[in-house]
Formats: sequence, structure tokens, C-alpha cells
Amino acid sequence: MPYQWIAPDPADPAPPKHELHLWPHRSLPRRGFVLFIGLTFLLLLVPLYPAIGTPVLWGLLPFLMGTLALLYWALERSYRDGEVLEELRIWEDRVRLEQHSRRRPMQAWDANPHWVEVTLHETGGPVANYVTLKGGGREVEIGAFLSDDERVDLYGELARYLPARG
Repeated sequence: MPYQWIAPDPADPAPPKHELHLWPHRSLPRRGFVLFIGLTFLLLLVPLYPAIGTPVLWGLLPFLMGTLALLYWALERSYRDGEVLEELRIWEDRVRLEQHSRRRPMQAWDANPHWVEVTLHETGGPVANYVTLKGGGREVEIGAFLSDDERVDLYGELARYLPARG
């Protein structure tokens, strides 16, 4: 699961009762990325082998290496765009959701846990099984990057700690 309930830090003077961290799933880990780029490089050398020592080599080389560079850039961009972290902290007297993303400043939402509603929108949202938290005059989405099944599981876990009125 690309989310984890964190144990309270005993060094924290006012630790939350519950803390949840959510992040997007990575289907290609860094080790697989290195392996993929290396294998792609070797496969791109195959058409160059018969051209060694001919002027055709210099005609093919820029295009093949440009392809490799573009592939590397696209995968790196995907990694950077996926650097998202959502942190939900629940205290006795408040709930705080922080959304950290590389492309925009940190966004925060605070509410009283007694008035927070956890809602699972099975249809009608931007995606199926859309999970929202409502309170403090706002409704915020949580775990948008999770799969449909993961959002249903997340809703079940959140409903244990916050009232599920929706």
C-alpha cells in the first residue's frame, strides 16, 4: 500500500494520536530505471554495430542517442512529478492535512475532528471511489493518486478514526 500509519514520536511534545502518510505508487523503482536505460542503450547499439567504420554511423548516432536522452528525460520528469506526499495528523482537538508537491507550494487544511466527515463518492467525482474530508468550511480530497481499491481501503481506515457520515 502506498500509505502508512506512523507511530507517534515520543520526542514530540504534543504528538498526534494518529498520523498517516500517503504517496503515489512507483511501478518502476530506481533500480529498474537504471536497468531499463542500460538495456535500452545496448539495444540501440545493435543497428550501429554493422555501421562501425562507415559514414552511416555518424548519421544514425545522433538520432539513437537523442532517443535515449529523451527517454531518460521523460522518466526523470515522471519521477519528479510523482514526488507527492500527503500527511494527515489527528489530535484530540484538531485534524490537519498537508499536501506536499514539487510543482506547487504546500497546501494545508485544518478542522475540528468532531465535525470532520469522511465521505466516499463512488460515482460523480473526478475518479471512482473519490475520498474527501469535509470540515472547517471546506471539503478536501485525500489520496487522489491511489488506485480505486486503495481509496476504498483508505476510506475504511479513515472511518475508524473520523466520523463517517457520508
